[in-house]
Amino acid sequence: MENGIEHVKCLIIGSGPAGYTAAVYAARANMKPVLYTGPEIGGQLMITTDVENYPGYPEGIMGPQMMDDFKKQAERFGTDIRMSMITKVDFAGPVHKVWVDDGSEIHADTVIISTGASAKWLGLPKEDEFARNGGGVSACAVCDGFFYKGQKVVVVGAGDTAAEEAHYLSKLCEEVHMLVRRDEMRASKIMQERVKHASNITIHWNTEADEIIGESQVEGIKVKNNKTGDTQVLDVTGFFVAIGHKPNTDIFKEFLKTDETGYIITNPDRSTTNVPGVFASGDAQDHVYRQAVTAAGTGCMAALDAERYLGEKGIV
Repeated sequence: MENGIEHVKCLIIGSGPAGYTAAVYAARANMKPVLYTGPEIGGQLMITTDVENYPGYPEGIMGPQMMDDFKKQAERFGTDIRMSMITKVDFAGPVHKVWVDDGSEIHADTVIISTGASAKWLGLPKEDEFARNGGGVSACAVCDGFFYKGQKVVVVGAGDTAAEEAHYLSKLCEEVHMLVRRDEMRASKIMQERVKHASNITIHWNTEADEIIGESQVEGIKVKNNKTGDTQVLDVTGFFVAIGHKPNTDIFKEFLKTDETGYIITNPDRSTTNVPGVFASGDAQDHVYRQAVTAAGTGCMAALDAERYLGEKGIV
């Protein structure tokens, strides 16, 4: 440390599958990674109950337990994990500068961004509680749809994501109710045709979710027609909110190229960004798959790319 400024070879911003996997690979490569968890330690999996689609867990595992396993593995190889948040960065010059929420400054040879994305919610009472305790509220049909096999569910949204989620659930569930708050959908024509032609998908136009019925889990959804004011209760056990995700990338936008939503743009087949020595992984750069296993894969890619970068610079 010089003049109160800490220097590290590899700084990882964000935890979750991408961040922890990057840490495992970076630590094993003797890059001495320092990982800042951010405010949501473990990412979105911390609000996921049963994870059954990650290889290596044949009986399934609770999301928080899975992230604790990832964390322990990263620590086993010497990762310095810090429960703090990066609040500011400066990637303008040859030195990658970041500031922690306690005011300290760090200079890093490489930076791996694994800050993830946060699901957008409606803000209904019980919504957050039920999402966290496995009470029937979810923002990922691919993750949780299996648990509602043969049941009736609601999907909220009108874009491609909502249409894809509804179509996916229609293959598992007895009935899918799709709530569209306008008289038209924003989804692409092909996705609209898929949901409209699915025999067990019912589209409710000009309709919004008004209330989640149930004490500890979803027992029904009260919906309201915003044109007529009429209400009804849909007899369902699952409530899927598909109104989009917001990547946690605001502090990087001044320096890194992002798409219109804020996802960091990486070079094809790589984790590299437009700034040499800065890499992106997980849901901060992936708006298509958003799965734990793909996030872990890109975390591995970022660590390998960072190792290669350091080698080319003669630092490792």
